[in-house]
Amino acid sequence: MIVTIDGPAAAGKSTAARALANRLGFDFLDTGAMYRAVTLAAIRRKVPLDDEKQLGKIANAVTITLCGGSVLLDGEDVTTAIRDPEVTRASRHVADSPAVRARMVTLQREACRDGNIVTEGRDQGTVVFPNASVKIFLTARPEIRASRRQQEQAARGQHIPLDQVLADQADRDRKDASRAIAPMVPASDAVILDTSNLSFDEVVSALERLVHDARVT
Repeated sequence: MIVTIDGPAAAGKSTAARALANRLGFDFLDTGAMYRAVTLAAIRRKVPLDDEKQLGKIANAVTITLCGGSVLLDGEDVTTAIRDPEVTRASRHVADSPAVRARMVTLQREACRDGNIVTEGRDQGTVVFPNASVKIFLTARPEIRASRRQQEQAARGQHIPLDQVLADQADRDRKDASRAIAPMVPASDAVILDTSNLSFDEVVSALERLVHDARVT
C-alpha cells in the first residue's frame, strides 16, 4: 500500500508522514530530503544551478541513503546540512532539472517497490505514484507555515526574521506551483487537509483515519 502526502513547504508533511508511518508500521520516504541532498552536493562542487548537464551527472553519481531520521550523502550524515537556508533556497532550482527529477523518480519508485510506504513530497500523488491507494494534499495558511519554518530554523540556531521567511516561502510556492515539470498541485483524487487549526496529534489521527477508510473499502 502506498500513501502519498504532498503539499507546500512547512505544511508539516515530513513530521506528519513519519509519525503516520510509525503508527501504521509502514516505511517512510522523505523525497524532499533526496532533492536537498543533490542540491547540497551541487553547492559543494560549485556547480551552477542552471547547468542541466552537470546537475544530471551529480544526481546519477551520488548515493543518497535515508536511514531512520538521518540522511546520508555518499556515506556522510547531512541531516542538518540539507536544512540550511542556502540549500532551501537553491533546492527549487535543482528540483526544476529534468535530469535530476528523472533520477529521483526512479529512485523513489525503486524504494517503494515492495512493502507498505508513506511517501511525502510535491509530486508523489500526481507524477511518481499516480495509482497510490491514498493521496493527501497537506496545507496550512501561509502565516502558519512561515511561523513553523521560522521555529524550525531557530531550533537549528538560524534566526531569520519572519517577514523574510514569509517572502521566501511565497516565492517558493509560486515557483513550485508554476514550474513546467511536476508542478505542486493536488492530485485530482487527493484529499486536501488544512492543518492550520489542528494539533499535531489531530493531523496524524486524521491521516490515519483516511488510510483506515481506504483499507476497509
